[in-house]
Amino acid sequence: MKPLKLFAIVVLAAAVTGCFENRRNTDQLCKDNPKLRCERMNQNDGQCKLPRTKLIWHRYDSFRNPSDAMLIKEYALTAEYKKCIELASQIQTIDQGDLRRKRFNALVNAGEDLETLVEKIRKSSSPDALYFLWSQTGDESARRSFLQLEGKPALETAEMQYALATFYTSRDLEKTVKLLNKSLELSDGDNLNTDIFKSLASINYQINQKEQAYVWAMVASAFEVPVIASAQEMKLLYGFSEDKYKQLDDIADDIQSALDSGKYKRSMMPKFN
Repeated sequence: MKPLKLFAIVVLAAAVTGCFENRRNTDQLCKDNPKLRCERMNQNDGQCKLPRTKLIWHRYDSFRNPSDAMLIKEYALTAEYKKCIELASQIQTIDQGDLRRKRFNALVNAGEDLETLVEKIRKSSSPDALYFLWSQTGDESARRSFLQLEGKPALETAEMQYALATFYTSRDLEKTVKLLNKSLELSDGDNLNTDIFKSLASINYQINQKEQAYVWAMVASAFEVPVIASAQEMKLLYGFSEDKYKQLDDIADDIQSALDSGKYKRSMMPKFN
């Protein structure tokens, strides 16, 4: 047998073995931990296997390390699973009975689980919980409580500064820019929210800070965040001189490096006339 063909067979066998092993591990996890409520999902069904497995293992981690952040992540994973099972429940199957009923029940259960998670999160007054309740359920009381924390240590994290910025986006653009920059300053390189780059490019353009807008568009492009125009199109849009473009590109490179290493400071962006 040719070595390359043998290698392909070994790789395929390892992949198949890994697939079965992962299935066995998840099934065993459910069997050993009834509190995971795996029976409420569409078990032993090829549809929605990935979101279902992610949700089950996250629940397991959440039981071992409970926190508001874990509940909020579970809400997101449950919503992802619900979206998948909603589509799967519409698929016509040869066995029209048990499988369709299982998927429909799983869909109903996922909806109930989302409501239960919201009620659990309502019991907390942490910034994470307050922001979740405000942004996801429209809870005005949670919004007021969250905004009352502005300027206090509880919101001095990259995530919460970004959350606060979302409130000011339609109210105070300059303050939004300040908060987004603070969020980046508090990031360590691992929890970098790359959506901020596009936001800073857009807002700076709106307030006629064209140089800053271009720099952030270049940073966004460097981090492979989709931007509206290509680098060449942006150069036509802004109309700077070649020397100015070189200066701005150098600034963008420096900012990218600082963001990667968690050492970004807003002062790295010069003030332009």
